[in-house]
Amino acid sequence: MILMKGSDMHISWFKELKREFKKPYMKDLRSFLAKEKLKNRVVCPESGKIFYSLMLTPLESTKVVIIGQDPYHGEGQAQGLAFSVEPDRAIPPSLVNIFKEIKSDMNIEPPIHGDLSNWSRQGVLLLNSVLTVEKGNPASHAGRGWEGFTDKIIEILNKRDGLVFLLWGAHAQKKGLTIDRIRHLVLEAPHPSPLSAHRGFFGCKHFSKTNKFLRERRDLEIQWS
Repeated sequence: MILMKGSDMHISWFKELKREFKKPYMKDLRSFLAKEKLKNRVVCPESGKIFYSLMLTPLESTKVVIIGQDPYHGEGQAQGLAFSVEPDRAIPPSLVNIFKEIKSDMNIEPPIHGDLSNWSRQGVLLLNSVLTVEKGNPASHAGRGWEGFTDKIIEILNKRDGLVFLLWGAHAQKKGLTIDRIRHLVLEAPHPSPLSAHRGFFGCKHFSKTNKFLRERRDLEIQWS
């Protein structure tokens, strides 16, 4: 059974999101996931990591938000953090390109793994629009209710001041249309996928621009290594 528990996220997030769990769309989503399990379909990530991004990055600690689409669907890849994979897995192509841009922008050597949890612990919320996926079937849980849940997360963040939103690709940019561009720094670029990275993701310098913004606010910069 797929369990979606408030205890799997930081208390600061649960206080803001607990009402969502009682809404019809979340009940429908829970029912859908239960039926998927009855059909012996593997749901990624494992249930305890569905809200991992909301566990590692408390609401009050969030400084930067990176919006992805849905979890990786390969064997053992999904970690509950957008663009991130478990450290023993191969680094996916989009993340390889993210590391290339960090190298070009910040002169930081790429790591040997794709685990971005260190970013999360510094205040980078790695939020997918859809928080689960069927193994081997990309976008299979789109339109099942997660979008409303993550829209609520963005709504909560939008009420705060001085965050950085990194919106890569049309999907993330559509997701971020409601973000207040006056109160927050919103940086947009093509998706880092090999299909689109050369159209403007490479050279976007989002990582140094993020740190410049944080520095001007006298906040701790993100260590992108």
